[in-house]
Amino acid sequence: MIVSSAFAGKRFAVLGLARSGLASVETLLASGAMVTAWDNREEARELVAGRAEIGDPVSIDLAGFDGVVVSPGVPLNRHPIASAAREAGVPLIGDIELFAMARPSLPPHRVVAITGTNGKSTTTALVHHLCRSAALPCRMGGNIGLPVLGQDPLAAGGVYVLELSSYQIDLTLNLAADIAALINLSPDHLDRYDGFEGYVASKARLFAMQHAGQQAVFGRGDRDTLKIASEVMAARDPGTVHVVDPDTLTGQAGWPSLQGPHNLQNAAIAVEIATLLGLREAQWRPALASFKGLAHRMERVAEYHGVLFINDSKATNPASTAPALAAFPRVHWIVGGLPKGDRLDECAPYFDHVVAAYTIGEAGPRFAELLEQQMPVQRSEMMCDAVRQAMVAAQPGDVVMLSPACASFDQFRDFEARGDSFRQIVEALIAEQRGPRA
Repeated sequence: MIVSSAFAGKRFAVLGLARSGLASVETLLASGAMVTAWDNREEARELVAGRAEIGDPVSIDLAGFDGVVVSPGVPLNRHPIASAAREAGVPLIGDIELFAMARPSLPPHRVVAITGTNGKSTTTALVHHLCRSAALPCRMGGNIGLPVLGQDPLAAGGVYVLELSSYQIDLTLNLAADIAALINLSPDHLDRYDGFEGYVASKARLFAMQHAGQQAVFGRGDRDTLKIASEVMAARDPGTVHVVDPDTLTGQAGWPSLQGPHNLQNAAIAVEIATLLGLREAQWRPALASFKGLAHRMERVAEYHGVLFINDSKATNPASTAPALAAFPRVHWIVGGLPKGDRLDECAPYFDHVVAAYTIGEAGPRFAELLEQQMPVQRSEMMCDAVRQAMVAAQPGDVVMLSPACASFDQFRDFEARGDSFRQIVEALIAEQRGPRA
């Protein structure tokens, strides 16, 4: 775990005791801080009872606290902790800000921070993979993997690679990433912001926290990302701003886990970051071919009788589903869930790639109405029915793909549970078709 003298003798409240909250409590306690912790779940409170004070930061007197560490899942625009901290004059921060505060006491290192609406997990994992393949010491954290505070600190010369959601950026004040990257922007999480403009402004703060001479990397696939890039370029040395053209990166056919135009953009941004970290092409190019990808993100779960089954459960909005459809010429598309809107406009340019659609979940009836004029549609309702119907209809060379363009919470706990269900159904149906072993 990361321990820092920056917290010694200070007083913090921690709201939310899931993974990042628990890691924050452990770091603060080990660093000599006084901690008051709270979670609505009694079993979570019991994990820190006897070592931290137990109290809800909303109801206790926050005077004299140095910060309230909030889980990124807490909606700051609705939760009473926001007004309670504001009235007490205490900053609301997250575990990434604690990491930023601890950085001066760590061995010399660099930080890469990656954000965007779609693709940030894949890009973060790919940068981590490229660094490890080149024997560059690194840690991966933030919105992916283990909480960064809970990992052992790197020796001098190492690189921390962080995926940051807008929620985490909202709770970070002083990160100053050596390399910050914005992949793309499209409407998402608008229930937490004052319109799309508020969401865009949250992402842009990642670059406002940087210092002169630090590097900024941008995708070029949408005008909002390019607008932030131009604003950053106008405010600093243009040589530190890099707008990446994915078409300059060749060889995608040899990278099985990085198929489709969106993954070409992810790879191009990861290569740009790797180059800024000092990696040579002879180091990063072979590593692209060995990258295994991430579960639930264009994950190849099986191939049977020439049909490929793809789990893209992480595609929780139409903008993230569109490039998945673009990646394959003949797709049996399983779509639906808890909708974030009632349209699929971003996917429309690739409807000609869809052999048939199989609608599921709460969005199923509306999506069926939208799609029936464009393609054959099965109103499947349930995942198991959709997979079975698609498997029967698919021909060799086709792809059966779960890319829901929706949140999962109507039928599943989260997108991971949805993807796991898809994988299990596919494996069970294949086993059923193969029959009992002799």
